[in-house]
Amino acid sequence: MPILAKTGNEAMAEAMRQINPDVVAAYPITPATEVVMIFSGFVADGLVDTEFVAVESEHSAMSACVGAAAAGCRVMTGTSSQGLQLMSEILPIASALRQPIVLCEVNRALSGPINIHCDHSDTMAVRDFGWIQIFSENAQEAYDNILQLIKITENESVRLPGMATTDGFIISHCMEKIEALDDNEVKEYLGEHKKMNSVLDLDKPVTLGALDLQDYYFEHKMPIIEAMKNSKDVILKVAKDFAKRYGREYGLIEEYKLADAEIALVALGSTCGTARVVIDELREKGVKAGLLKIRVFRPFPAEEIVKALSKVKAAAIMDRSDMYSNQGGPLFSELRSAMYEAKDKPLLTNYVYGLGGREISLEDIQKIFAEQKEAAASGKVKQLIQHFGVRE
Repeated sequence: MPILAKTGNEAMAEAMRQINPDVVAAYPITPATEVVMIFSGFVADGLVDTEFVAVESEHSAMSACVGAAAAGCRVMTGTSSQGLQLMSEILPIASALRQPIVLCEVNRALSGPINIHCDHSDTMAVRDFGWIQIFSENAQEAYDNILQLIKITENESVRLPGMATTDGFIISHCMEKIEALDDNEVKEYLGEHKKMNSVLDLDKPVTLGALDLQDYYFEHKMPIIEAMKNSKDVILKVAKDFAKRYGREYGLIEEYKLADAEIALVALGSTCGTARVVIDELREKGVKAGLLKIRVFRPFPAEEIVKALSKVKAAAIMDRSDMYSNQGGPLFSELRSAMYEAKDKPLLTNYVYGLGGREISLEDIQKIFAEQKEAAASGKVKQLIQHFGVRE
């Protein structure tokens, strides 16, 4: 496998080049601009056979993607923040029409105020639009997740769109070493793109996007619900095959020193890398700390999370976005719901952190673990929901 020095954006663009999609329709937005900008260079240089459609907005980008996918094409795009929100009118249409579009999403705070740095508010805002969501801890995972998403979304029992995310600037613009696959390996791994229900198939004509009122709307939502359920097993199957082929193992979640942990941190994305360093330091001091990384947010891995945290005394749930519900962040809300009927469950504390790109340091995570240690010892949570790092 070639060893490459790549930023997160470059890693995603490289995966796109090797996938060689039929159509990419995109509109640039910071910090995801480079993904499609680099890819457009591949198009201009003749390195891919892709039809690149430079549109006037993200709404048009997703509209063009849906149209191309409906014609039977393998389709990809990329965006971030307000761009993802401008796509939001079309995102549930893509899932309702069962179009396996793959989106490179770079997590960025939503305006306002205007902000171009990382939090997860953009991705979380569209979490219930029928898209598979996979979070990446680093550039290597971003590259691998994009490749796996093609296999996942195109699986006949799924046929849903999916997005792989990176944290803006933290991953998107920071360079690190990745192990890439050879171009021929990617081609062999993905196989031939199988067209299904193409509007251009004159022998088997189909209607897409028809008006659907009270008589059948509910029934036609059920296949999306069932497909999302099916995607859980497909994600694991694809991950297992990927590990067998290339030695890098993924799942719905990932446990780090959690087997005997008494206190734990639960997080998404790049924060998991920072947490590992702190956990190693605490372990050297005899503190039984661990990490539960959530890789897949949609479908939500409720059963796996409950099992992973069943022996932990106290856990910090890290949310890089807030729902404005006074019930904490989206990860906390869903995890707490999953834990409701669990016989064995930890004390939970929600830390809403890092909004607008505010850094979370090793010292910050040490403090959070210290609070969890105190909660485990006392049997009480000091404050259920904390907006951690806000200046008073």
